[in-house]
Amino acid sequence: MNTEFTLFDRQLTLIRYPAKHQHKSLQAWDSADELVIEHLLTEQCVPDAQPWIIMNDDFGSLATFFAGQNATTAVPTWVSDSTIARLSLAENLQVNHCKQVDVVDCLASLPTAPALVVIKVPRTLALLEHQLIQLRSVVSAQTHIVAAAKVKAVTRGVLDLFEKYLGPTRTSLAKKKSRLIFCEADSSKLNTPVSSPYPTRWQCKLATGQAVSVSNHANVFSRQSLDNGARLLLEHMTVADHDHVVDLGCGNGVLGLNALSLAPGCKVTFVDESLMAVESAKDNVANNFPDQLEQCEFVASNCLESLLDRPYRPLVTKVFCNPPFHQQNAITDHIAWQMFHDAYELLNKGGHLIVVANRHLDYYPKLKRLFGGVNTIANDRKFVIYSAAKR
Repeated sequence: MNTEFTLFDRQLTLIRYPAKHQHKSLQAWDSADELVIEHLLTEQCVPDAQPWIIMNDDFGSLATFFAGQNATTAVPTWVSDSTIARLSLAENLQVNHCKQVDVVDCLASLPTAPALVVIKVPRTLALLEHQLIQLRSVVSAQTHIVAAAKVKAVTRGVLDLFEKYLGPTRTSLAKKKSRLIFCEADSSKLNTPVSSPYPTRWQCKLATGQAVSVSNHANVFSRQSLDNGARLLLEHMTVADHDHVVDLGCGNGVLGLNALSLAPGCKVTFVDESLMAVESAKDNVANNFPDQLEQCEFVASNCLESLLDRPYRPLVTKVFCNPPFHQQNAITDHIAWQMFHDAYELLNKGGHLIVVANRHLDYYPKLKRLFGGVNTIANDRKFVIYSAAKR
């Protein structure tokens, strides 16, 4: 992994957390970060005293640069839905001896009247929409609003969202395959009330036939409907009352909800690196299984690190997992591989990891090498379910 970042005569060491699992071709910043830093310094936009906001700083590179850039620069409010981004930020600030920043999640209130808002355009347009709606209530016509992204991410849909919620929008010329978005907040638009479409809700029938209402905050995977991999896994889950289940990469928590429906006495731990996902899962248990809420725990974590780091680990018998195969815009299997390793470490002897995955992903040999044996429980034209027991 390339870790040495140099710009404007400053050199920083920047990592993507966890550094030990990253491919050597990956790095913690991109050309969009460089472009927005260049703009902010050239135009002297960073305030000395007024509040300002950084959103979706993937691995904390922007916050680290400006936290150490000038002792008089105001501390930004750093907004992210990602636990991995938070852990990256913390490590990068420490390694580079930078002052701390004010870290909040995407459901928290934002500081009023910010002088500057810097946005890295997220993969999920719904998250961008949620954040622009949040900004409407705090920005003014004097707020300098700039967003950055790879050229391919600066779509008409992205620009339309800025214009719909904030005001007139224009873009910079492309440089190193990245582009800036400049938005001028329109006072008349800001004074018009608007309701948020988030969280979204839809109905789902579990394996027992029980119908549940599933709530999804803006950055939750498959927030509009049940994804086909989870649909297949729901039909083939087996859970007993004595089981302690982990829904790893839980999203809205539908697999954990299914476990509670199949075995009302089981314990379920919902784990995701997205704070919006964890909050959605908690809402869904509270709304659909209120009597079992005390049997559940909700944990924001990089894979299973938070559980493995506890002095007394939970006695887990089953881990259900629908692993991602990308991180931000990079396609990678390191997250799935860490999930498998962490599950092996956490499971009791005789416990099972049950994985649903696209058929084209090469998980079978990885699981066999790690667990010593793998069974195929079910498959269809696109997905396959593997079960691996800890021996």
